[in-house]
Amino acid sequence: MNYYSTNDYAAQMSFKEAVIKGLPKDKGLFFPHEIPTLGEDFFESLPSLSLPEIAFEVLQPYVTPDITPEDLRKICGEVFTFQIPLVEVEKDVYALELFHGPTCAFKDVGARFMSRCLQAFAEPDRPVTVLVATSGDTGSAVANGFLGLENIDVVVVYPQFGVSEIQEMQFTTLGQNTSAVGIEGTFDDCQTLVKQAFSDEDLNQKKNLSSANSINVARWLPQMVYFFHAWGQWKKLNPDAAEITISVPSGNFGNLAAGLLARQMGLPITYFVAATNRNRIVPNYLETGEYAPAPSVATIANAMDVGNPNNFPRIQELFRHELEAMQQVVKGFWADDEEIKGTIKLVHQENGYLLDPHGAIGYLSLRQLLPELKTPGIFLETAHPAKFKESMEKVLGQEIELPEQLKVFQGRQKQVTDMPNDFAGFKLLLMQEHKEGTL
Repeated sequence: MNYYSTNDYAAQMSFKEAVIKGLPKDKGLFFPHEIPTLGEDFFESLPSLSLPEIAFEVLQPYVTPDITPEDLRKICGEVFTFQIPLVEVEKDVYALELFHGPTCAFKDVGARFMSRCLQAFAEPDRPVTVLVATSGDTGSAVANGFLGLENIDVVVVYPQFGVSEIQEMQFTTLGQNTSAVGIEGTFDDCQTLVKQAFSDEDLNQKKNLSSANSINVARWLPQMVYFFHAWGQWKKLNPDAAEITISVPSGNFGNLAAGLLARQMGLPITYFVAATNRNRIVPNYLETGEYAPAPSVATIANAMDVGNPNNFPRIQELFRHELEAMQQVVKGFWADDEEIKGTIKLVHQENGYLLDPHGAIGYLSLRQLLPELKTPGIFLETAHPAKFKESMEKVLGQEIELPEQLKVFQGRQKQVTDMPNDFAGFKLLLMQEHKEGTL
């Protein structure tokens, strides 16, 4: 499989080249040259397949020939070591719980898969520096996914006051081959600095840079796996049902782009919901046809505080830039903080189910849209509620216990380099030799 730039069809690279490079020089995104279709036999057997088995079947066309079938099976077995259960919250509404991995967030899947790919591709005499901008969960998933890998350094760039305390502890206390840079600004500022780094020729001559954001194909593609898994589990519970809607809490839109790619591979999902907080750039586009990125707004659902979604060009590519075609499949929805808080309280009281702020938006979108769409619905629970402990406890008025994966970070010392939103200073920082936990 080759990959082209969304800005230049002729700029094609292999899977290996695309993973290492991260971003094309023209600032587009790598996109698969062709989208394979899975056969009826696969979908008939899907409800009985394990996560590693699903991953192998879904991902093999995208990594061939750079990763052998034997190596891919091994990678899938190492990545999908935790459950991703489908839980019925109420009649015809299910949560796909993506928070049972090592950092309690959906990004464990993509980060772990990418780390194995990059480790296989890295050259001993040319160390790789992985740059990742984060609004919360990406940083912890990537830092932990790459922790201790030889020949790979990880630099996590985040807004100083834009992530929860627990999220920050997960990527600032690790040391070893990880470093954290706190920027005086928003997530969008961090994302811009990372993009500038990839387009700086001088920096790229001296450092072998790779991206671990969902813009990297090795982070993006494995997210398809749990959409197939969700449908398989739903069919096991509802063998005679035909149509289903999946609501995807969305910030950078990599998750939704992966689900839509799965649909083009044959996954029979009727509708997707692009569910956002007040950063409603895509819902507005679906309603008006005008795509207008804007400065991000801080919300209780902080991992989705993105005003210029990186992955949206991939969604446009999937629909050949035809708005009407997109509108037939993707429905827009957004909620403000008060609606999110009210939903968390209501669902906890009525159903005994604890939503995180992001999952709450997904749930609320289904409650409002399903009567019109006339299908059952699945929403993605993208992170454990305890990752937002302070906010959640204020909403519920009660303490939330941390899962074991998060308790281990309590009491550790943070190691962070704080700096202003300035690319010249950021570039100088990256040029310095890496030391454990610092730059």
